[in-house]
Amino acid sequence: MFLGLDWYWWLLLIALLLISIPFKFKFMKWWEKRQQSKKSSLKDKWGDDV
Repeated sequence: MFLGLDWYWWLLLIALLLISIPFKFKFMKWWEKRQQSKKSSLKDKWGDDV
């Protein structure tokens, strides 16, 4: 079939892709919150001009 893969492998790949998309968005939101908390924790510390 296409690129030498059978149809069931394509179904598996598509299913894994669809399942992983919500986890990607959850990770991105978590990372953004983590970066903001790091930035706010550095604020107003002596010797830092961040």
